[in-house]
Amino acid sequence: MTDIKSSDVPDDMTASQSDAVDGPSSPGHLGWALVLICMAQLMVVLDSTIANIALPYIGNDLKIDPSNLSWVVTGYALAFGGLLLLGGRLGDLYGRRRVFMIGVALFAVASALGGVAQNEAMLLGSRGLQGLGAALASPTALALITTTFPSGPQRNRAFSVFAAMSGIGAAIGLVLGGWLTDLDPAWGWRLTFLINVPIGLLAAYFAPKLLPDTDHHAGTLDLPGAILGTGGLLALVYGITRTSNVDPDSITATNPHGTSYGWGDPLALTAMVLGVVALIAFVVIERRVKHPLMPLSIFANRNRAVAFVSMMITPAAMFAMFFFLSLYVQNVMGYSPLKTGFAFLPFAVGMVFGATASSKLVAKVDPRYLAGTGTLLAGLALFFFSRIEFGSENYWTDIAPFVVLMSIGMGLTFVPMTLVAVHGVRTQDAGIGSGVLNTMQQVGGALGLATLSAVASHFTTEKLSDLATASPTNPANGLIAFADGATHAFLVGAFMIWTASVIVWLLLSVKHTELATDVPEGVHVG
Repeated sequence: MTDIKSSDVPDDMTASQSDAVDGPSSPGHLGWALVLICMAQLMVVLDSTIANIALPYIGNDLKIDPSNLSWVVTGYALAFGGLLLLGGRLGDLYGRRRVFMIGVALFAVASALGGVAQNEAMLLGSRGLQGLGAALASPTALALITTTFPSGPQRNRAFSVFAAMSGIGAAIGLVLGGWLTDLDPAWGWRLTFLINVPIGLLAAYFAPKLLPDTDHHAGTLDLPGAILGTGGLLALVYGITRTSNVDPDSITATNPHGTSYGWGDPLALTAMVLGVVALIAFVVIERRVKHPLMPLSIFANRNRAVAFVSMMITPAAMFAMFFFLSLYVQNVMGYSPLKTGFAFLPFAVGMVFGATASSKLVAKVDPRYLAGTGTLLAGLALFFFSRIEFGSENYWTDIAPFVVLMSIGMGLTFVPMTLVAVHGVRTQDAGIGSGVLNTMQQVGGALGLATLSAVASHFTTEKLSDLATASPTNPANGLIAFADGATHAFLVGAFMIWTASVIVWLLLSVKHTELATDVPEGVHVG
């Protein structure tokens, strides 16, 4: 078993109680401090899903091409995931409370820009800024729990509440997004962004009153690594997305829907090549700098590498389900935004059930069997989604059972993989394992959704072409084509998850008895 050596990991990447410099420590103040931290985390997490329900209205209002609509989701996820480790590093160097305040304030400003966006570029730019704000606020929020609460029951309870906020944030985002959009479909989608403004500003205002300051640490900032890593991911996702965009010059009277640029498009190929080159340069830099954002030695352990790879592939399932199903149940099944939000509540229930069961079983069952079974179930759920036929209108028989199936699979997967990710890492370096894991989840979800969106767009365009020949006057052609593209995306997504399952079954070898004696303090799963 190869563990991370202390010399491989920067000594200022994690928080400790000794970092606290000043600030309130009475029980009353601690309670309000936890409320503040958890509200900021809830704001960051729910923003990953709150806009999903509003996507049809955002697309119509701002005239966003359907193939670009996924950027509303991926733009946030890429900026969040790509800059997450940088945010934690900035907190170490310049003070976690200060960086937390900057993060939530920036998130509020970016949300205001998104709420008043007048075009596609303004909205997508605001989503990127939101991701940057989240990347500054989220890791420092977690570290502030460690520096604010004394070790023992108080800190453990704080971690539990913080984890609960992270767990329910996605479900709350869907319901809240549906309710706000339902208030007025013409402008209600803007409230899904504007609601963050008062929360973020209040968090920034009360932070110096409720949170302790922390020591600043000596060290250097790996800015080239951050630029190359995030820029490479953006270029790669842009290139993948570009292949499914419609070439305006291809739209004619006989081909009103146009033809996508395709994988042979020079700009798409150039972007993907530049993205790959930038990511290779990122790896080279991370091997050489003294304080890398992502210490590559953390991948030296095979079991940990399996956890990272599987958790980079698996979130694509959730991103795809939320994105395509939210569009399907509204556009094809005719659900209102609020009804759509409630339609995803079974996912939250199944996730809690799966995570709870997994938390108990992980002490008795090897993680390979739990995560292997979980990924099989998640892939099976996507496979059943791919079997949905256009015209299927019974949510409880055609969709709900598989939403629950996938959520249980996710719950069974996330808990053991989180434990494996920090297995063998020293307690004081546990933030490295969890930070890289969170980055993998966000980046993997964004890359997966971009790929599946390209698949969906390709088959949607092909179906439109066939329908234009067979029944050119049918008003439902657009919806039929969209449903066909979505089901193909679900099928490809199923095989992506099953690939992760094969990796887990074949390569994961850590035993549950090892994990039971190796869980670092402060690492919370579930």
